[in-house]
Amino acid sequence: MRITVLAGGIGGARFLRGVRKLAQTDGHVVTAIINTGDDVTMHGLRICPDLDSVMYTLGEAIDTERGWGRAGETWRIKEQLAEYGVEPSWFGLGDLDTGTHLVRTQMLAAGYSMTDVTAALCTRWQPGVTLLPMTDERCETHVVVEIDGQRRAIHFQEWWVRYRASLPASAFVQVGLEDAKPTDAVLTALDEADLVLLAPSNPVVSINTILSVPGLRDALRKGDRPIVGLSPIVGGAPVRGMADVCLPVLGVETSAEGVARFYGARGDGGLLDGWLVHDGDYADIAGMTVLARDLMMSSDDVTAGMVADAIAVAGL
Repeated sequence: MRITVLAGGIGGARFLRGVRKLAQTDGHVVTAIINTGDDVTMHGLRICPDLDSVMYTLGEAIDTERGWGRAGETWRIKEQLAEYGVEPSWFGLGDLDTGTHLVRTQMLAAGYSMTDVTAALCTRWQPGVTLLPMTDERCETHVVVEIDGQRRAIHFQEWWVRYRASLPASAFVQVGLEDAKPTDAVLTALDEADLVLLAPSNPVVSINTILSVPGLRDALRKGDRPIVGLSPIVGGAPVRGMADVCLPVLGVETSAEGVARFYGARGDGGLLDGWLVHDGDYADIAGMTVLARDLMMSSDDVTAGMVADAIAVAGL
């Protein structure tokens, strides 16, 4: 079976470990389309937080305590930049991580696409899953906030890392979206998939950012292959991250049912055929098969079980 997964960073990476585990056992082929709306250029380097979090996690190189960045990281470059008084000081580049950003930036400057660069980086880490950026074009998420009485749009990284999402957001805007398009590799991964899974990633700044790429949602809905999502909301709160401060900006209730309604049932013009919620949560949506089970991803085995249940919900 060919499984295509739409995913963001930390939560998506943990989910993909379970997808990979099941795939290795049952002989499935897995492709992951990763959000690049978090991408940013800092100190002249192109940084892709979600792609790197997934790549490092599947490559057994992630810092498990932080949940992001390289294990065994050191910070001498960051310290030197601070000595020079270089801004932004709120964004720290680890020494090991900088190596990845240098390779990516040099390859992009040489004319390689982000898809090609990602494939080249993955030869180093061997993730066991094909990783694809959602688009080769720059398409960055900005957050509309108020600072010192003035309405401004700041990069998602500044909102999340510098302000810890403490500034109330009034909108999320993808800068460059009008020029973006799905890559041929993304379209092929969707077209050839026997099953598409929406990972339990942030529905707003991860999954919806992917879905917002012009033409991608239509490509996803094309054909009759089932689409099953897994709720990132457990007991009315995100398992990790800040989905609870993002969803209300779009008028979406922070609940398993609220997110399912946000994605919509396929028969009602939406996306989903099936939806997994955590034990004790609830969703009742016409045209959508709903299953309750443990969604806490406490181990790769538990997560692989989630994936197996998603396959069962899809009727495969």
